[in-house]
Amino acid sequence: MTRWPLSPPMQAALDQARLAAAAGEVPVGAVVVHRGTVIAAAHNAPRRLHDPTAHAEIVAIRAAAAALGRERLNACELWVTLEPCAMCAGAILHARIGKLYYAAGDPKGGAIEHGARVFAQPGCLHVPEIYAGIGEDEAAALLRAFFAARR
Repeated sequence: MTRWPLSPPMQAALDQARLAAAAGEVPVGAVVVHRGTVIAAAHNAPRRLHDPTAHAEIVAIRAAAAALGRERLNACELWVTLEPCAMCAGAILHARIGKLYYAAGDPKGGAIEHGARVFAQPGCLHVPEIYAGIGEDEAAALLRAFFAARR
């Protein structure tokens, strides 16, 4: 896997992940960028919202769609600190996100390069450009620290 330098959108996603950790949520953050501008930022909130679908990606996609006033986000980039799960990959697919950038891979729950590999399925309706490993060390360190504190 290629190691990428940290970019401002991934730094913003990492900031969101830190907010999640401070709130007792699994530290995953996401931002949606449209034409070079962050239009939505979110972090995991299933515990706070009592909503199992309140993953950072879902919350950010909902906010971006509302900000743009449309359900298709094909001109947008999603930056997230952890490889999206199958649910989030489905939301990315249906929102038609143009580019997906994620930091750390997730061998247990990821569905991009691990598990279900949603975008590699023959019937997949949309496949974004995918870039992995941007900010991987920072994102993985946040996750390790969060779970180590709970053991």
